[in-house]
Amino acid sequence: MEVTEQMNGDNARKADHLCVLVHGLWGNPAHLAQVASALRSRHSETTLRILVAESNAGTFTYDGIELGGERVTKEIEDSLEKLSNEGQRIRKLSIVGYSLGGLIARYAIGLLFSKGWFENLEPVNFTTFATPHLGVRTPLRGWHNHLWNVLGARTLSTSGRQLFLIDSFRETGRPLLAVLADPNSIFIRGLSRFRNRCLYANIVNDRSAVYYTTAISPVDPYTDLEKIKLNYEEGYDSVIVNSNNMLTLDNEGTSRALINRISAGGGTAIRGIPIVALLAVAIPIGSVVFLVNSGIQSFRSQKRIRLHEEGKAGIGIGSYRIPLILQEARSVMEGAYEGMNRRQSQEYLPAGEESRRRERQGSISSLRQSNGLAGSNLDDQINAITEEPEEDHIVESEKTSKTSGGPQSGKEQPDFPTLALTDEQFAMIETLDAVGFRKHPVHIHKVRHSHAAIIQRRVAKGYDEGRIVLRHWLDKEFKV
Repeated sequence: MEVTEQMNGDNARKADHLCVLVHGLWGNPAHLAQVASALRSRHSETTLRILVAESNAGTFTYDGIELGGERVTKEIEDSLEKLSNEGQRIRKLSIVGYSLGGLIARYAIGLLFSKGWFENLEPVNFTTFATPHLGVRTPLRGWHNHLWNVLGARTLSTSGRQLFLIDSFRETGRPLLAVLADPNSIFIRGLSRFRNRCLYANIVNDRSAVYYTTAISPVDPYTDLEKIKLNYEEGYDSVIVNSNNMLTLDNEGTSRALINRISAGGGTAIRGIPIVALLAVAIPIGSVVFLVNSGIQSFRSQKRIRLHEEGKAGIGIGSYRIPLILQEARSVMEGAYEGMNRRQSQEYLPAGEESRRRERQGSISSLRQSNGLAGSNLDDQINAITEEPEEDHIVESEKTSKTSGGPQSGKEQPDFPTLALTDEQFAMIETLDAVGFRKHPVHIHKVRHSHAAIIQRRVAKGYDEGRIVLRHWLDKEFKV
């Protein structure tokens, strides 16, 4: 929709701040109704205008983050032009992304920055709720996780390939999400211009995007809540975890046993079930419907992408296809996908791998900073760095990371094992943490679908905890 409210008169024209809301995969503007309502209840039409993006509604989210970002950018530009023609000058911009919408929003931010919009607009707030900043691939180790990464990536057309990090984005030869987090990209340059950046991440029961990716974290300290004691922010009904002092362990014996069990790769019994049997027995009907529909929607998505590339989709793509790297420095479908995704288990780096990973990543970062865009010679150098050493040369070293909760953390937190992420994902964490996000872990208790509840995507029993999350956001983070 163009703007959530049709406002007229002098009072409406006084507002100089536009807040853009971007929904997620399979989403539509109605999913963000409670977010828009919460904003309006706190900030009147005299101070804030609200735009709920609608150009990616439904299966249009299959079309990829790039195309989705271009559509949202056009909506923002059209809205700014319309408001200007009505005599209203917008001076400040805030963007909120939910789920996949957070990635689409980050892409749009890069385009807006590159086109010079931030010379006249002050970027104020950027917030994501349950956004998979690191993608949705399951941490690497284990054949069952690898099979899920291969199959899952091919069910959501272009968006699926990008979320599972198997795409090769334009001339970079790298996954889009890696480019989106490149420190020399227009996307990071644009993101860094925002005065406030924060994220909200579910610690449990997010069947679409788990904690490590929504919190931009190399660890997940919330794998067994029975073994830890969460510390909550006062006044938010045990929903918002205190990001300065997230958790304590019941006792040293329990904590060490827990960490050793996690490090050894211990998991649930479901890991022992072959994934073929799982798909054939546990969720047969939903899986068939989902996969058939995914094939149909992927075909339609590729057709839309082709029309978009040919300039026949109502958007002149020439103004959006700009240099990316700055040289100067529905329920069955959704339920089936979530059902398969949540059954995948996390794996951890073995002893010695964490230090070797950091050493390799440091070398790769240095090469990219000195070479700019990837070329054949650079690719050869990177391949040489990433080749696995002989087993005899693996050095035993520390394999745990500290859970910090982000740059704002105060007290030192317990050590937890590092997840077996890819080098690209570790690089994303490094860059996004350097930009700086205030991170708020969220504990939804009442429903086992925290991905929807975190923003109260529907008005239903148990989803009211999402109102607490939104209240915290408006109390602590959102500035006008």
